[in-house]
Amino acid sequence: MVTSSHLYLLITSFLLLQWLIDYSSANSVINTDRSSLIAFKSQISFDPHNTLTKNWSSESSICSWIGVTCDLRYQRVTQLNISSMGLVGTISPEIGNLSFLVSLDMSGNSFHGPIPPSIFNIPFLEVLNLVHNSLSSSLPLDVCTHNLHKLKRLRLSFNELYGEIPSSLGQCSKLEYLALYSNYFSGNMPTQIGNLTLLQQLYLGANNLNGYIPKKIGDLTNLQILDASFNNFSGHVPREIWNLTMLQGLYLGTNMLSGNIPKEIGALNNLQTLDMSFNDFSGYVPREIGNLTMLQVLRLRVNKLNGEIPKEIGALTNLQEMALISNNFTGQVPTVIGNMTKLQKLYLGANKLTGTIPSTIENLSNLQFLGLSSNQINGELPSSICNLTSLQYLLLSNNSLEGTVPQCFGNLSRSMAIFHLNANQFSGLIPSTFTKGCSLMSINLNDNKLIGGLPKSMINCRSLKGLDIGNNRIHDEFPFWMEGLPELQVLVLRSNKFYGNMSLPSPTKLPFPKLQVLDVSQNAFVGSLPQRYFNNFRAMIEVTNDTERFNDDYQNFVDMIVTLKGQDQLLNRLLETFTTIDFSSNRFTGSIPTLIGDLKILKYLNLSHNTLTGHIPSSIGNMNELESLDLSTNKLDGEIPSELTSLTFLAKLNLSVNNLVGQIPRSKQFSTFENDSYVGNLGLCGLPLTRKCKEDDGKSIQPAEDDEDDEFEFIDGFGWRCVVMGYGGGFLVGIGIGYMIIRSGRPRWLVEFFFGVGYTYKTKKRRNRVTPTRTRRGT
Repeated sequence: MVTSSHLYLLITSFLLLQWLIDYSSANSVINTDRSSLIAFKSQISFDPHNTLTKNWSSESSICSWIGVTCDLRYQRVTQLNISSMGLVGTISPEIGNLSFLVSLDMSGNSFHGPIPPSIFNIPFLEVLNLVHNSLSSSLPLDVCTHNLHKLKRLRLSFNELYGEIPSSLGQCSKLEYLALYSNYFSGNMPTQIGNLTLLQQLYLGANNLNGYIPKKIGDLTNLQILDASFNNFSGHVPREIWNLTMLQGLYLGTNMLSGNIPKEIGALNNLQTLDMSFNDFSGYVPREIGNLTMLQVLRLRVNKLNGEIPKEIGALTNLQEMALISNNFTGQVPTVIGNMTKLQKLYLGANKLTGTIPSTIENLSNLQFLGLSSNQINGELPSSICNLTSLQYLLLSNNSLEGTVPQCFGNLSRSMAIFHLNANQFSGLIPSTFTKGCSLMSINLNDNKLIGGLPKSMINCRSLKGLDIGNNRIHDEFPFWMEGLPELQVLVLRSNKFYGNMSLPSPTKLPFPKLQVLDVSQNAFVGSLPQRYFNNFRAMIEVTNDTERFNDDYQNFVDMIVTLKGQDQLLNRLLETFTTIDFSSNRFTGSIPTLIGDLKILKYLNLSHNTLTGHIPSSIGNMNELESLDLSTNKLDGEIPSELTSLTFLAKLNLSVNNLVGQIPRSKQFSTFENDSYVGNLGLCGLPLTRKCKEDDGKSIQPAEDDEDDEFEFIDGFGWRCVVMGYGGGFLVGIGIGYMIIRSGRPRWLVEFFFGVGYTYKTKKRRNRVTPTRTRRGT
């Protein structure tokens, strides 16, 4: 009995001792975890919501801290999730002491500095997510050599990591997800990636990788997503890729890849997205592309593909986006396109497509974007296009379309945002049925043969930012009713038959508050310049911080021709700082309003080819941003204001063909302008003209030896010496020619005119006497 009691006591003591040892050990490792997290917290310089500052306190258990998860048995930290907390700081190397850690997620913060190498030594780590930070370092060359053998998901995208991708990543054999997108990695794609046979998603896009895509990539038979876009890969796509039948997304866009698209692509029958845009692929699109029946997105834009669009493409009934823009496709738009009833975006612009728009397009009831610009499409617009009630973007510019613009387009204005039919052969009237609730942002009908007036129903388009109807045959007065469009930034009416006075009174208190481009050139407007506008063009008077303007689609679809510095230029982007007024080639009269000087951020001003009078306002010198000023071919008088010399950005100046007088101002900027800026002003003098100016005391500002001759100089700089030399030389040449005529008697009509027939007879007798002597010498 005693022996039994002793044995019981011994076992109990042993168990108690073991518990004490385990407890002491557990406390020790728990304290290690605590100290590691405290060290990590100390490196955080900004905690916007005070999440860690208040919650991670020494008074509570670390397992109760926000973002911390512990296991039940040992109370060790197994998960740390502090994602999207807005934290700023560096990652403490002590984080690597969390030896039981399985998942570490610090994504969506602003951590900077290097990734501590100790993180890559955590033995049980399965998930490492550091995306969307500002971390900058290279990856350890032995990243997967000693540890991380359990790692399944490695996400380091959207940082500033650099260097080569270490080949040792191929030893992380459990990896299923590898994301290094949007960093600064360089060098080749390591062939050892082919060892990651469990890999399902691989994101290497938006780096500086180069060389060939390795053939070993074909060993990743479980791969579903391959993203190598936005790099510098070259050569052909390895054929082994077409064996990856599990692929759902293949992103190879924006590289330097070349070669043909092989027919083997048809084996990727699970593919949902294919993006091979912005490369040098050539040849035909294989018919086998029709086998990709799961395909939802097809992007082959900006390559060198040619031939016809295969009719087999009609089998892609799940397709939602097809982008073939900027290639060399020929033939017609296939009628089978009407089978793709789920299609939302169709980009076929900038090719060599011919024929008409197929009527089957009416089947695409979900179509939001139709882009056929810059082709050779002809014929009339099918009326069935008006059945596309979901259409938001219609881009048919730069084709040979003709006929009238269907009136039903006005009924689509509630859904449509961009309506571009410019550079075609459309005739007739502009649709007049723009309904209330019109959502149009841009209307471009430039360079057609449209007639009639501007439909006043456009006033319903309260979101309108750009209207370009230049180069048509519109016959109308100025659309004062447009003054109230609150968002209008561009109004181009150039080269039409507009008429009337733009200075008529209007009830609108703040006309055109956001207008940046006003071009009414080459019309028949009369009267004075519209001073009221110069006083209210707020977008030309002061800089506005309108951040929303860069988030709208209008900026992506600007397509207009404006005259800048005397040259027609295509404008594809409307910067907030771009401002221009062009009133040239009309019949404006009167003086230039002094208020024009309030347009302090105007860059281009053209008032040429009118009948403006009076002086050039000195207030123009306040237009500090002005880069081009054209006041030529008017009847302006007086001197050139010296204030214009303060226009330090002025690159183009044309004051020619006016009645300006006095000395041309001197400044570094004005010294860059040539004679053609001033010709046609009889009273101007000074450089760059050769006509010299006189001071008030009669002395020449320029070399004295020519002083007495200055008043006799002409517009082109020729003085009396040149004239005398010309007349003298002409006189001597004339005497010589006259003498020869008198001696020879030829031409006869001229001699008879001056000397009569008798003189002709005497000349003949003299010749008769001389002739026999010459004959005898010849015998």
